[in-house]
Amino acid sequence: MVGTTSVKSGLYAALETGRVREFLDGLDAAGRRESGLLLHEAMCRRADPAVASALDRLSGQELGWSTADSDMLLARLAGKDAAVAPHELQDRFLALVPIALSAAEQAEEFDRPRARVLRRAAENLRVYRSDEFAGIRDRIDALLRRETPAFEGRLPRHLLDAHDDYGPAMRAAHGELLAGRGVSAFLAHCALMDKVKATRTWRRTASALLAETESGAELVRRLLEGIAAQPEHEVTDLNPWGMRVWGLAGDGNTCLVRGLLWASLDLDDTWTVPLTGAVALYAATGAGGSGGECRSQPLATTAVAVLGECEGPAGEEAVQWLGRVRGKVRNRTVLKAAAKALEAVSGRAGLTPSMLRERGTPAHGLDGRGMREETLGEYTAVLSVQEPGVASLSFRGPQGRVLKSAPKAVREAYGERLAPLRTALKELRTLLAVERARLEEHLAAGTTWPAEDWQRYYIDHPVTGRAARALLWEVAPEADGRWTAGVPERTGGGWALAGADGTATPVAPGARLRLWHPIRAEAEEVGEWREELTERELRQPFKQVFREVYPLTPAEVATGSYSNRFAGHVLRYGQARALMAERGWTGDHLGYFGAGGSSEMVRELPRPGDLPVGEGVFWRSRFFVGLVDAGSSADGVAVLCSTDQVRFERRVASSGARGVWETVAPAGVPALVLSESLRDVDLFVAVASIGADPEWRDRGEERAYDGYWESRSFGELTASARIRRETLARLLPRTGIADRAELTDRFLRVRGELRAYRIHLGSGNVLMEPEDAPLHLGPDRSSQTPEKVFLPFEEDGGMLSVILAKAFLLAADAGIADRTISSRIRRGL
Repeated sequence: MVGTTSVKSGLYAALETGRVREFLDGLDAAGRRESGLLLHEAMCRRADPAVASALDRLSGQELGWSTADSDMLLARLAGKDAAVAPHELQDRFLALVPIALSAAEQAEEFDRPRARVLRRAAENLRVYRSDEFAGIRDRIDALLRRETPAFEGRLPRHLLDAHDDYGPAMRAAHGELLAGRGVSAFLAHCALMDKVKATRTWRRTASALLAETESGAELVRRLLEGIAAQPEHEVTDLNPWGMRVWGLAGDGNTCLVRGLLWASLDLDDTWTVPLTGAVALYAATGAGGSGGECRSQPLATTAVAVLGECEGPAGEEAVQWLGRVRGKVRNRTVLKAAAKALEAVSGRAGLTPSMLRERGTPAHGLDGRGMREETLGEYTAVLSVQEPGVASLSFRGPQGRVLKSAPKAVREAYGERLAPLRTALKELRTLLAVERARLEEHLAAGTTWPAEDWQRYYIDHPVTGRAARALLWEVAPEADGRWTAGVPERTGGGWALAGADGTATPVAPGARLRLWHPIRAEAEEVGEWREELTERELRQPFKQVFREVYPLTPAEVATGSYSNRFAGHVLRYGQARALMAERGWTGDHLGYFGAGGSSEMVRELPRPGDLPVGEGVFWRSRFFVGLVDAGSSADGVAVLCSTDQVRFERRVASSGARGVWETVAPAGVPALVLSESLRDVDLFVAVASIGADPEWRDRGEERAYDGYWESRSFGELTASARIRRETLARLLPRTGIADRAELTDRFLRVRGELRAYRIHLGSGNVLMEPEDAPLHLGPDRSSQTPEKVFLPFEEDGGMLSVILAKAFLLAADAGIADRTISSRIRRGL
């Protein structure tokens, strides 16, 4: 028998003489293990047929491999510090991997994350090379499914492993819980969940194991709370190429959390749906809660799928979270999963997703007045929602004085009771944003409601009602289909719609209601309502009465298959992309490391919420954008993009059949769909165009776009700018500068004390008369007007406020304190 001290020299001698087999057969198990490690190391450095043959012989033997041996072998093959380069591993895969798997199979524990890396590599090689790799893939799958051995008093190291920050943090924070009875077996089962959806068999086993786990529900809750608060970080659970990976958790802990999410579904606790929803929203958004790249797409899609399985009251609550995901997230995979989950929940309830969402809107303790009062000593805290949907927390003192912030006495004596009120205020503001977006979706979709649902879930709702009562509605009695518009007002017997002419149309039982849209109204009616809302100073939660409309044009009829109405513009890509995401448009990023030189942004328009589940006509728009090479940054991400065609597609679904998307010419698109799609594109152009940048001509090499900048900065008005002009015509007579301001076709002309100015109603850029010299006032001059001016809507991009602020500033030009601006104005006078 050869001693272990001479194994290395004997092995190398055997390699030189070609007698490796005889040498290995003469060793005991320890000697063969040592030889295996030496041969594996040599094969990592250089391919050698003799070494490969010896490794193949050893890989099928029971040699008593330890955990340390297994770790060493796997570490050589996967990770940033691997001993073999990724391209070399592909060539030597069949020689190097089998013995590492044998060691893992025989060891008490093994490095599961690195085994998963090899599994992905085997799958890739199976596709391109040979079915030999499929056997290795299946072998790793069996290894990963291996039942975890019992460890007295501690977790196996692959559960909450140290390949990320999440595992160690949870071990440190919840050591007592993790040491409980049955925890290892339950978490080991959770760690097997490597897919989006759990099977019934998996869920039954999880439920049985959870029932045997000490403090099981509390364990699930704490671990899910941990992932919902886990900062994004670099994980060492690496891919086959050894690149840096960022996320919430590595592969192993991601699988474990996926299992926890599915296990939570069988817990009858009030926290399960909100916590699952919080995980979905956190994992599906980017840093800071933005709608950018996912922190963890696997966790997001799994959490969304779990929400889609909720039933009853939990289902109604799940719909609210799914609605928040759809309103905040921009990842297309997660959005598709959320849409599918919404359909699943609503289908089980026999309602549309919209109906479920409206039934589950929480009131947060507000009464019929939209208020919640709580006595805090001598003060009364008032949490309220005011029209058109603005939440506030105020404090009423003993003398009736109202304070906007908590007085010191309340903060010191009632801090514990104050904290929940502040949390409720934050939640209310988030909910109101969701409700405004949902109402605007219904406006674009043309949804109708029976009077009973309209009153219960909208007008009388403590939260949604504040926004709904600031909108214009139409009612049609059951007897005929004639729609009558009006603003909701309470009557002795219920509700009525007050018309612009002073008449009131009762909302009778059996009637149907919908949101009024200017695309369906005559120009005279639209003008009347705009005048009425201005007189009433009724501010709307979003642009409705003053909404831009985009009817079909002869040019769009002529093109036959697309709209070129907004083609040929140059946009700041980052700003445009953010607006597109906010409005629900998704698509690949422009740039060398994205979609390349062109991309298409797609938005599926909301369909009426009163249609049966799985049925109806679905519409979507496709907006094409191109990379402007001269504006590309060094990292390959576009800085500028150009606009191109807008196309439309329709899909008809019925009796559960989804149908296929088919192209439709603009002339065949419903007026509401066409108008709402083009309104979005106009917004992108109006806000993100370089023509809206007054400093563009000072950018040196980018002066190549001066021709476009001139035409856009001071050219013809778009639909949104024409609405702005009409609104200013109604507002200016009410202001203190009415005698100094006048509207021309494209400009607001303001007479100051030193000279006159023209503010373009599209871009907001300023020209000084008489030489038409441009004047840049800076963004800080556009935040607010010196006097309070009623604005009937909050405009996207805030251009109406910007123009008014500039007008007030320039009307008092002699008093401008900024020396740079003052000197430019006085120059040449």
